[in-house]
This record gives sequence, structure tokens and C-alpha cells, in this order.
Amino acid sequence: MLWPFPLVGTLPTWLVFVLGVMDFVIRIVAVGVIPGNRRPTTAMAWLLGIFFVPSVGLVLFLLFGNFRLSRRRREQQQQINDRVRAGTEGLATVLSNYSGPEWVKSASELNQRLGSLPMVDGNTVDLIPGYNESIKAMTESIRGARHYVNAEFYIMSSDHVTDELIRELEAAAERGVEVRLLYDHIGTLRIRGYRKLVHRLKSGKIQWKRMLPLLPIHGQWRRPDLRNHRKILVIDGEVAFTGSQNLIEPFYNNPRHRKAGRSWVELMARLEGPVVATLNVVFATDWLSETDESLEHQLYVPSGPRQGRVTAQVVPSGPGFVTENNLRLFNTLIYSAQHRISVCSPYFVPDDSLLYAITTAAQRGVDVELFVSEKGDQFLVHHAQRSYYEALLEAGVRIYLYEAPYVLHAKHFTIDDEVAVLGSSNMDMRSFSLNMEVSVMLLGAEMVGAMRAVESSYRESSRELTLQDWLHRPVAAKYVDNVARLTATLQ
Repeated sequence: MLWPFPLVGTLPTWLVFVLGVMDFVIRIVAVGVIPGNRRPTTAMAWLLGIFFVPSVGLVLFLLFGNFRLSRRRREQQQQINDRVRAGTEGLATVLSNYSGPEWVKSASELNQRLGSLPMVDGNTVDLIPGYNESIKAMTESIRGARHYVNAEFYIMSSDHVTDELIRELEAAAERGVEVRLLYDHIGTLRIRGYRKLVHRLKSGKIQWKRMLPLLPIHGQWRRPDLRNHRKILVIDGEVAFTGSQNLIEPFYNNPRHRKAGRSWVELMARLEGPVVATLNVVFATDWLSETDESLEHQLYVPSGPRQGRVTAQVVPSGPGFVTENNLRLFNTLIYSAQHRISVCSPYFVPDDSLLYAITTAAQRGVDVELFVSEKGDQFLVHHAQRSYYEALLEAGVRIYLYEAPYVLHAKHFTIDDEVAVLGSSNMDMRSFSLNMEVSVMLLGAEMVGAMRAVESSYRESSRELTLQDWLHRPVAAKYVDNVARLTATLQ
């Protein structure tokens, strides 16, 4: 009911009647409104919440039920997509001549239709699995910047690990390099030392903005858990970095994590070639959204010889698009696999379509393996993830649990010997609908081999979970997993 039950007898009859009518109206309206443009499972979860506790359920739905960005930002995204499509002539000399399987070409066509960015040849890609090594590589590239540095990260911190990198950003700005920095407001706000970071940024010449700021007093309001989860660094249009890692020390400035030895394991990529320009398009889109400043003058492919042998395509996704670009790509590639699928996702909470794609692949004889953390850093998400293990194991998926207390935060997968995908996107419903993400599809046996080497290192640090062991876990654990699974659909 809309009111606390014990108070019913103390209220006037007319007020009880009015509240009863309101209660009934809310339920009837919810049945006809909430299912619109939502997955049935998501709609049912919201309806259950509203029917059990109408007042609380309604407030939560009003706060968290709309996963779209503002109309202005969606229109802005569409305008940028149109300009990108019209401007691909500038990439005419590097557009891909890929001659591999037709299903890969089909996936590339899907990506371009949804995200507007073309597949391009002539790139070099180096994977960097070491946490400190990737920070060092980014720092060295910033040190050599001549014209501009564009940095965008979900979480950022000024700490003993990132200090040198931030100093190089400050030094670059001092010597006249255009340095632009974006960080997600809520993602970074909750990190210890946030005020120190803001004070440092205000004291220098770096141009910086919060992404998706939640500042009601300034008229900046939206669903509170819509986040920009991308990780992008572009230097002079020549070098770029992307992957899973945030700009923060590996224990996330959290004493509890440090005491438990819970550090994050990441995978970043250093890229050169035309793909850098397409990554810069994604940054420029987000910068325009937050500042109204266009960076179209940067969006060109530097001239000069290209020695790279990797074909690549950037795939942006998130609530700024009308489609779930990452989910559609992932499903397309998984259904196309013929021999082997290796998936690494710290938060594996699939919707029905992705669960069917992966289990169907295993059932039709494809070797499928999934790497996840033995113990997660987020209670509800980790237990929701565990609720899918039984279905996966019964289908024949091999699950490897990366040894605790480490958090395997890398996000990537490989398909046969043809495709590797890495980026910021988890395989969960949050990354498909609520987070702004960026992924890179990399083609060819060379990149798949490099990714498989990383996957092999995970296997050596993991234990395999068997169906027999899983079915004998405590009843209480099963109950918690199943309850947590309900929360996964509230989008």
C-alpha cells in the first residue's frame, strides 16, 4: 500500500479512500507504461517492486527507470554520427580491404551502421597486461606530445601511481600543448581523494570537465546511475590507448582493498594508425556533449607511411545510441564462432540473448571458456553473476575462477582465429544499456594469438569450476545468488 500499514486505523476515512484509489491507479498505470521499450524481464522486475511496495517502487522507478540521455544529447549524437558518415572520405585511403570470412565482414557492416565508424587497415596494436606498465607507457607517450592530448577515463585519481602521468599532462599544458581531460563525475566522486584531484586540476592549465555531471543546483540532472565508462587516451592523433584500466592505483585508494590484497588486473592496448583517428572521434563526441566545443579540426588521419598489419574498428555504445551496439556485436560474433570462444569479463550478467548465444555455441560443439574473478568486488553483481554458472556449466562452458583476492577487471574476448575484441565494456546489462562504452574489434590471427597468450596467463592463475562442485554449494549461497539475480534486470 501507499502508506505504512499500522497507520491505517488512525487516518480519516476519506484519506484512506483517496490513498487506496491512488494505490490502485499506480498499479494499473504501471502495467501499461513500464513494459514499453523494455525487456520483459526488466519490466517484470520493476512491476514486482511497485506492486509489493508501491511508494518506494515508484520513487525508485522515477529515479532509475529511464536509461536514456536527454533529448538534446541524443540529437547531438545523431548529428555527429551523420557528420562522421559524411566525413569518412578522409579515411578513403585506409578503409579496409579485409578479405577474411564473410561473417567478419558482416559484423563490420553492423558496427558501421550502428556506430558510424569504419573498419580501417594499417594499424599496429600492442597489448599491455601489466598495471604499472600501462601507466608508464601512457606517461611516456604524453611526454612526447606536440599538439594535443585527449584523455577520458571513468575513474581518475591523483595518487602515487598516477602522479607522474598527471605531472606530464600538466607539463604538456604548460608548454602549449592542448590538453583536454574528461572523467565521469559519479565514478570519480566516490573515490578517496576526490577533492585533492579537483584542487590540482583547478590549479593548472589542463582543460577538464566532468562527464555526465549530477549537479541539480546547476540544472544538471539525469538518471543517477547513467555513467560514461570509457577509457581513451589520444596523443597528437598518432598514438592511442584504450582498454579496461582507470587512472588510479591498483587498490583504488581503498584501505580495505589494500589490507585484503585485492588489486585489479587489467588489459590495455597501445594503438597506432588510422584507428587512432576513429578513437578520437569518440572522445570528440563526449567533449562536445560536455562543453559544446567542436574538435572536428582534429579528426583527420596523419599522413606518412603505415607499417601496421592489423585491421581494426572502433565500436562506441551507450544510451546516446538508439541500439545496444556492443550487445549486438557480441551476439553476432558468438553465433558466428566455429571452433573456439574465450571470454574475460569481470561482471558477467548476460541478458537472455547473450546467455542463449554462449550456451548455444557450447551446445553445438564450440570450445567456450569464461574467465571471471573467484571473488568479486561488488556483492550484488558478483552473486547475480554466480546465478548463471549452472546454466553455463550444463551447456558445456568451462569456467575459470581467477584466484582471490585479485579482481580480474580486464574485458575482452576472442573468436576462432579471426577476431579479438577489447575495451571498456563488461558483458552485463549495465554495460549494454546504461554505460557509455567503447570497444575495439581487432582482426587476424596475429591479434588473436596475442590475446590468447594473455588468456593463457589467466588460466594459470585460475582454478576450473566443475558442475559437480557447483551443484553442492551451500543452500544459503544459492538463495543469495538467486535474489541478487533479480536486481540485474532493473534497468
